[in-house]
Amino acid sequence: MEANGLGPQGFPELKNDTFLRAAWGEETDYTPVWCMRQAGRYLPEFREARAVQDFFSTCRSPEACCELTLQALGMEVTMVPGKGPSFPEPLREERDLERLRDPATVASELAYVFQAITLTRQRLGGRVPLIGFAGAPWTLMTYMIEGGSSSTMAQAKRWLYQRPKASHQLLRILTDALVPYLVGQVVAGAQALQLFESHAGHLGPQLFNKFALPYIREVAKRVKARLQEAGLAPVPMIIFAKDGHFALEELAQAGYEVVGLDWTVTPEKARERVGKSVTLQGNLDPCALYASEEEIGRLVQQMLDDFGPQRYIANLGHGLYPDMDPEHVGAFVDAVHKYSRVLRRK
Repeated sequence: MEANGLGPQGFPELKNDTFLRAAWGEETDYTPVWCMRQAGRYLPEFREARAVQDFFSTCRSPEACCELTLQALGMEVTMVPGKGPSFPEPLREERDLERLRDPATVASELAYVFQAITLTRQRLGGRVPLIGFAGAPWTLMTYMIEGGSSSTMAQAKRWLYQRPKASHQLLRILTDALVPYLVGQVVAGAQALQLFESHAGHLGPQLFNKFALPYIREVAKRVKARLQEAGLAPVPMIIFAKDGHFALEELAQAGYEVVGLDWTVTPEKARERVGKSVTLQGNLDPCALYASEEEIGRLVQQMLDDFGPQRYIANLGHGLYPDMDPEHVGAFVDAVHKYSRVLRRK
């Protein structure tokens, strides 16, 4: 640590590295915990402010990372009240790929994201590590073709079956855009990276192994190589493939230090399947936060017993919902910290 309290990159020295140590598989004194979902989706004061201002002018957030990447590729994005991001001109034909910008330009288009990361890292003052985010190629592809959210992803999956060659071309474009975007986040100050494959569950094992997994692997491999080439320290990487329980073994060998689990997976069975080679993250049902604080404490205790004390990061099995009580989120975090210390004394 330098005399002025700043680290080697001019950032405040990290005072709490428990999350990072757990991600790397090192022993920790207690279980680290964080929650997926940016503040704007559930903190009341943020929602009130957002109601009267355009989302993209007020919040360049991890939540919007998929949309941001696609904006940078030249896709128009609008915010539809109560629905979220929408793409007025989705990809319909193979020739639509021609209107996408060169993926090499994405990092420069998203310079403001990197500036926000640097500012956030400075303002955190070393209290906790800063996590960078991006959507995985298949998940990004679904937005581009469906034009927004979809319950079936039928149009995107139609591409996989009818236009496999064009699908791979698009997935390669997205991979080429994601790598410099993620590396840029680390250069800007991110100390860990999470890749979201939010729509893994719409693919069965065969489609996942053909159209999602190769690109998930490639992102990790290329990001790590680029960081090494740039002389930057490696950062732990997390893969979270929602409803991708059929591919746990493959995800554990995809080049990521941490595998995130949703709430449909049994912790003990997940650990049996992936072994001790990776850290697991998750996986309380987000709706458990509607329970009483006492019940939340009991559920956390059970979850920590099931995962065990080491190689584990506590989280929800998906993101927080907008109407969740911040007090109950606090009860979840407190219960993890308290009981995980008790567990280590047993």
